[in-house]
Amino acid sequence: MTTDLAPDAVARIRASIDHPIVDGDGHLLELMPMVFDIVRDIAGEDVMRRLQTFNRARFTANEGFVPVRVFHGLPAENTLDRMTVTLPNLLYQRLDEIGIDFALLYPSFGLTLLGYPDDEIRQAGARALNLYFAEAYADVRDRLEPVAVIPTFTPEEAVAELRYAVGELGLKAVVMNGIIPRPARADGTPRAWVDTLGHESQYDYDPVWATCAELGVMPAFHGMGYGWGSRVSSSNYVHNHLGNFAVAQESVCRSLIMGGAMRRFPDLRFTFLEGGASWACQLYADLLGHFEKRNISAVGAFDDARIDVDLAATLFAQHATGRMADMGERFVKSMQRVVATAAAYDAENDLDDFAESQIRSESDIVDIFTRQLSFGCEADDPLNALAFDTKLLPHHARLNAVFASDIGHWDVPDVRGVLPEAWEMVEHGHLDAAELKDFTCGNVVRALKAGNPRFFEGTAIAGTV
Repeated sequence: MTTDLAPDAVARIRASIDHPIVDGDGHLLELMPMVFDIVRDIAGEDVMRRLQTFNRARFTANEGFVPVRVFHGLPAENTLDRMTVTLPNLLYQRLDEIGIDFALLYPSFGLTLLGYPDDEIRQAGARALNLYFAEAYADVRDRLEPVAVIPTFTPEEAVAELRYAVGELGLKAVVMNGIIPRPARADGTPRAWVDTLGHESQYDYDPVWATCAELGVMPAFHGMGYGWGSRVSSSNYVHNHLGNFAVAQESVCRSLIMGGAMRRFPDLRFTFLEGGASWACQLYADLLGHFEKRNISAVGAFDDARIDVDLAATLFAQHATGRMADMGERFVKSMQRVVATAAAYDAENDLDDFAESQIRSESDIVDIFTRQLSFGCEADDPLNALAFDTKLLPHHARLNAVFASDIGHWDVPDVRGVLPEAWEMVEHGHLDAAELKDFTCGNVVRALKAGNPRFFEGTAIAGTV
């Protein structure tokens, strides 16, 4: 897209709308020397040094725990923007210039830390980052809300950091990684795999979701999909980056749905960030299609145990010709074996793939996707409009797409361009004014207030949301 960066572009857009712009996924850039000092204070010199080693390897060499090449990921030539996302007061001063009234600020280094398998480094780093956020952003939280880092390698570490970051430090939003690398299966089999916190997880994560509900915070997932699956190129970052957030968030969302977390916690909202909404539209439609044909009442139509062997034999005798016709007796015996084998399998296995999910109707799926879930959408993604296409989506649904600036990372060359990029969907006729309002304000506000009705009290937009 060609974005309008004229000095008055943001002002012209703001003059045409009557609602705040709420950034559901901006980014801050941690001042790492300060973070290291906090780590030293809480965990000692050795842990601080090991964290420094991880930080440097992750971004400057091919020695990190994920064997992929990550480089040039932050603003550099545009040094003003680099410092804008580093210094809370500078970002605060520039918010009107950017066109944002209130922003959730997710970490940058913190996202990589969430996937680091060293328990001591990960937990100490998360604790230090949350202390850093609470201190550095204390005076600007009427418009900037830093998002707490919650490690999820075990439910216990997640609950402990939730209670500290939210319960003690008073942070109001959290981010987790739903893509957890495991070196062995739950039974001890030494086979690497990816745990997605829901279906067949190594642990029961219900205590985490219960704690989120208790504390009034929404689980938000910002895991990365490069470094696993097919995204393991050691030489090409773009190859690994393409689609990585979408595949990561889809994995977690699908796992939580099929694992039943959404139905066990029907009042809890979940957000999946930076992957856009197109994957969510696909998952929504696919779940409905699979439920229609593979729910416990319907799937039996495809059960080999129900084959009418007599009818099959009659049809075979009537229509088989040539060499095929000579195999009638063998065919009948093979079908009898198929039926017997299927009947034995049915007797020993649970055939209801939707039992764990607690989904009992198509309306359950519609409710999950339209009420409980939100999807972070970067401003320059033209497919964001799919979430609002009630003519296309089954059951005339509309998904909760959330405006995400992603300021602080390489895909935003100039922070002044994010609102004009979102506005292009209106200019091109893909969204109307009411849909833009939900995209840039309503959807994220409703999601945040569902768990914490007082979320916006004391903020600059308290009177307008």
